[in-house]
Amino acid sequence: MEATLILVPLFLSVIHVSSSMAEISCMNEAGQPVDWFLIYKLPKYILHQSVGLGLNYMYLDPSTGDWQRSQYLINMTESATGRTLQQLYSTYHSKVNDRAYFIYNDAAPFMPYDIQHGHTKGVLLFDKSQGFWLSHSVPHFPPFANKRYSWPSTGKMFGQILFCFTYKYRQVMEIGRQFLYLNPRIYNWSLPDTFLPELSDLQIAAKGGSVSQSPWIRHTVLTSSAGLQLHSFAKFKRFGDDIYAAWVAQDLKTDLLAQTWNGTKSQLPSNCSLPKHVYNVARVKLPGPASFYSDYDHSKWCVSLRYHEQWVCIGDLNRSVGQMWRSGGLLCTQHRNIYQTLRWSVSWYINCTISQ
Repeated sequence: MEATLILVPLFLSVIHVSSSMAEISCMNEAGQPVDWFLIYKLPKYILHQSVGLGLNYMYLDPSTGDWQRSQYLINMTESATGRTLQQLYSTYHSKVNDRAYFIYNDAAPFMPYDIQHGHTKGVLLFDKSQGFWLSHSVPHFPPFANKRYSWPSTGKMFGQILFCFTYKYRQVMEIGRQFLYLNPRIYNWSLPDTFLPELSDLQIAAKGGSVSQSPWIRHTVLTSSAGLQLHSFAKFKRFGDDIYAAWVAQDLKTDLLAQTWNGTKSQLPSNCSLPKHVYNVARVKLPGPASFYSDYDHSKWCVSLRYHEQWVCIGDLNRSVGQMWRSGGLLCTQHRNIYQTLRWSVSWYINCTISQ
């Protein structure tokens, strides 16, 4: 009788731990769940250094406090993205029907480039408890759910950014509503009937549907599993303007430094024509040191010019004429560590001309 009283709580304890470990979440490099992580994949060409692999990356999560150069390469399954996305591939191969996933990319693997949908890239995976949203800038990534984790050769040359956050299931309906504005090209998805009709917006988005009437922009606040507030700005292509200068800077009431790819002739100049200004970042410097020009950086992010405001956003869109007419969004937050790591990464930005 005494043995029974001892074994029962031990047995219940084991069940509790196993259930907790099975929860869907962003994962760190040790395979442990984290509320969020930020990855800056370094470009192949870094100033004053020999040509690199294009696979090294900097890593930040709630426990690191500052950028850490990973001991792994981004194409390894031990990387934070590899650990996180393994949950996606396990979901497919285990044939479970209590999880949903959506993989989207305007430059999907082995498919023609799509300019009709949003200039958006990412992954949603969730069950009725919680899930993660991985938003990134990498073309041809990730592989379909019936494959396995790998990194595309096209993702080596340029700098890239990846932001993952974990959320409770109650956030998914709001994310689905945002997807109607983001209008992503969802190239691989699964939504079991048990999630319907509650998540009908996600189903509509997966089938190519979008918002059909103005307003063409939507701002909502999402919350991570640990309580981090994330402002989701989503614009449909018919908004027809620069998301940074025309909307987000004015809405957040802050001047912004915006890092987006400037490798095209259609890049928008720094803008001082509105109450809140947007300045183009020209060069990035990360610990190491790793310094590179925006020509070699496909990441899309912005930060408040003034340190005390601490706004930081990770997004989808470049500051270019063509992308004024593409759908896409930004995830913005006021988080000291995320803000400082990116604000201190701004090595040089371009002021407005006198005419502005």
